Amino acid sequence: MIILDGNKVSNEIKDEIAEHVKVMISKGEKVPHLAAILVGSDGASMTYVNAKVKACQRIGFNSTLIELPEYISEKELLDKINDLNTNQDIDGFIVQLPLPKQIDEQKVLMSINPDKDVDGFHPSNVGKMTLDLPTFLPATPYGIMELLERYQVETSGKNVVVLGRSHIVGRPISILMSQKRKAGDATVTVVHSRSKNLSEITKKADIIVAAIGISEFLTGDMVKDDVVIVDVGITRVPDATKSNGYRLAGDVEFESVSKKASYITPVPGGVGPMTIAMLLKNTLLARERQRVF
Repeated sequence: MIILDGNKVSNEIKDEIAEHVKVMISKGEKVPHLAAILVGSDGASMTYVNAKVKACQRIGFNSTLIELPEYISEKELLDKINDLNTNQDIDGFIVQLPLPKQIDEQKVLMSINPDKDVDGFHPSNVGKMTLDLPTFLPATPYGIMELLERYQVETSGKNVVVLGRSHIVGRPISILMSQKRKAGDATVTVVHSRSKNLSEITKKADIIVAAIGISEFLTGDMVKDDVVIVDVGITRVPDATKSNGYRLAGDVEFESVSKKASYITPVPGGVGPMTIAMLLKNTLLARERQRVF
């Protein structure tokens, strides 16, 4: 069993981007600038955004963190997004999800300039991804593809099962895995909460991408030998033995599934770091596009 080490690969990608930035600086070019909007004080969101800011510092990107209060109105947030849309110094930006109840997330995502949408969530970019046209790929699915490719996991003709149909992970990864690309050319099945005979489906899978949002949902008796497991989930599970009172668990029961797997991502340290690395790659792409146009 081989661990698909997202920390290791993401650090390699960051080093590659850092070298690229050094070349840009030597040529007197503007370095990429990533901005992030954080609404409220959700602990997990703050952790994610701070990790993105630190990653920018490490590789030489400029970064801006815009922290807004929980009670902000939808109009005020949309105005702030418009400011970033028109700010020529900002190459790409993200709006950290989830957002407070008074704000329509879909309206927010629609308001982002597609050319600065480095999260890859805007319908224009999702449509281009579906048509296999050059665009910003959603960061988490992009990270999964990169991880499989760098570990040279064979995907062509394989039976891939995706647990979950979210717009952020499940649907886009199912599209990418079916396309003609290095980590692609697979036969993909998407299952969800309404799917019947789930174990029968997962037991036939060569590769499983678990993004269902239920901690330790996939167990060893649901998979076959030598399966490749990509665990996207991350949940805080109460644990009295830990000083902070919880442990982090994925959508996969690691103990039982890892005994059968040929490759498996850990939680934490698997998909999460790759998401940040691919966000940085998208920001570099945004800068290069701005330079061309």
